[in-house]
Amino acid sequence: MKHLGEILLDEGYVTAADLGLALTEQAERGESLGRVLVELGMLTEAQLVSALAQQVGMNFVELSDYPVDRTAVSLVAAAVCRRHTVLPIGIENGSLILAMADPGNVVAVDDVRTLAHMPVKPVVAVHADLLAAIERYCRADEEMDDLASAFEESVAAAPENDLS
Repeated sequence: MKHLGEILLDEGYVTAADLGLALTEQAERGESLGRVLVELGMLTEAQLVSALAQQVGMNFVELSDYPVDRTAVSLVAAAVCRRHTVLPIGIENGSLILAMADPGNVVAVDDVRTLAHMPVKPVVAVHADLLAAIERYCRADEEMDDLASAFEESVAAAPENDLS
């Protein structure tokens, strides 16, 4: 497995000089290299998460650019998405693509697999982007459900018009 610094250099996210400075700072602070690079402004959160995903052999998705499939979103309840901070974003080769900030959360993967009745393929996303996407896509679905329920209630409560 490649070291984070190697991946960051290979991807062109940082220069060798920036990496050297960050390694020195890391030794002084005792924090992770990635966190130091982000705090120093040498790396964005998305670049860090992308590099970390690459390090463990996973795919990274930039949710602001990703064409989220609403059919996939509808397979998992909004409450589950919020509880586990996950969002189904597509279906590929019979598997549900699940964006997660913590792809090591096997409970979340198992819950989603059970609810969706299909295999799950986790991908990594930035936590803040994931929260925003959950709010955007799950809120719209909840609003539609609320409108449908309100309509059904109003139809059921309306007196029948008997024209005879």
